[in-house]
Amino acid sequence: MSPRPRIASVALTAAVVLGGAVGIAPPRAAAEPCTGPNAGVLPPNGVPSSGVMRPPSGGHRPSNANDKAPLPTLGKLSRSLLSAFTQGTVQQQAGVLPGTPRVPQPPVQQRVTQPAPAAAQPQPGAEPAPAIDAGTTSLVGWVTGDQSAGGDTLQRFGISGTDLGIMWDNGDPVNNQVLMMFGDTYGYCATPNQQWRYNTMFRTNDRTLSHGIHIPPGSVTNPYSGSPEWQPNLAKQTIPTIRWAPVEKGIIPTSGVSVGKTQYASFMSIKNWDSAGAWTTNYSAIAVSNDNGQNWGVYPSSVRPMAPDSVSRVAYMPGNENFQQGAFLKGSDGYIYSYGTPSGRVGNAYVSRVPQNLLPDMSKYEYWNNESQSWVPNNPGAASPIIPGPVGEMSVQYNTYLKQYLAMYCNNLSDVVIRTAPTPQGPWGPEQLVVSSQQFPGGVYAPYLHPWSNGRDLYFTLSLWSAYNVMLLHTVLP
Repeated sequence: MSPRPRIASVALTAAVVLGGAVGIAPPRAAAEPCTGPNAGVLPPNGVPSSGVMRPPSGGHRPSNANDKAPLPTLGKLSRSLLSAFTQGTVQQQAGVLPGTPRVPQPPVQQRVTQPAPAAAQPQPGAEPAPAIDAGTTSLVGWVTGDQSAGGDTLQRFGISGTDLGIMWDNGDPVNNQVLMMFGDTYGYCATPNQQWRYNTMFRTNDRTLSHGIHIPPGSVTNPYSGSPEWQPNLAKQTIPTIRWAPVEKGIIPTSGVSVGKTQYASFMSIKNWDSAGAWTTNYSAIAVSNDNGQNWGVYPSSVRPMAPDSVSRVAYMPGNENFQQGAFLKGSDGYIYSYGTPSGRVGNAYVSRVPQNLLPDMSKYEYWNNESQSWVPNNPGAASPIIPGPVGEMSVQYNTYLKQYLAMYCNNLSDVVIRTAPTPQGPWGPEQLVVSSQQFPGGVYAPYLHPWSNGRDLYFTLSLWSAYNVMLLHTVLP
């Protein structure tokens, strides 16, 4: 962690939450994007900047990150290094989907009208195939920063540093796009507090991922532009705060999914950045957008308090602490599968499911219990671990090439690994190494699968702490 504070603007992050304007207090930050080429760049006239400076904290920082490591070189990663760390294989298995559920009707009062769940699709093919290893991986390029594929994101969107890059399909057949959400975002370093925002968002319809991800220009009004903006060339904060927690140092997105053309994003409210790879949350919740991510609100019924004293307005349920970070998987059976982990990067992974048209209603969730081999309704405490920890930020999708479900995350060594399973709940196979943390000594975390690459070619985003920006990587499964 850099000893120099890297905190950003607060006043420019006023946001509409459930119809009301709110102000946002700044977090404690850690990575240091303001030591590179953009450090002295002056903002255009009229760019707002104000806020309160606070000392940095390293909660999101990988424990083994070298802040002064050189930036990686584009191209294939060393197979000799990768092979030295793994002898495992990914075994192709039959793809088995859960049966079609009896979908209950939505409650009479819903803040947003929910579309009906998609009809169940035929089961994928189940031909067995030889065992394979985790494939060959390359660094394609940068998604954010001054070397991003579409041009410097500081000049285009007021983003000099950010992380995550969570991706999902927007479900719009006419204007089909991938939406991308980022975490703590910083802008012009030369302004007071560096224009910090809780989170930001990109949109793209780029399918030629081998050349990187190109983001079109943003817009204040166009919901299909490259980014929602407050003003030209300044991406706005997307998910707002609802101000339910006495102390809140961040609103960090953890996953996204579409139901019809309605967008949902899970997020965590940060109580404190504790230490490298460790943080404490107030609660997790779900935000919704009916205009392709241009504007967002938060469902009160989706709030999951971390502890009995976290949020006074919502009752804590035992087991909520295991669903503070999430990963959505849209099943072909009418369910959304919602994976969960506790705060930080040391916990096990769990899974719940809910009919697609009831996604924000926590009372309609079912939780997988290994002992009974069944789904238990409305009891997060009944959820059993399905992947042993430590499990960092994760993403899950069905892979059409392997004909099985694939989960990607970083383990206790900060290595990017994958596991596979025949059903969303498992059983999940052993970890297979995709990227060794020694290949990126600057500290990697948060690998997120691209929703349009679910076959032999896997594209995924990966955050690099020392650069505090997001990369695009490509793995070819043999």
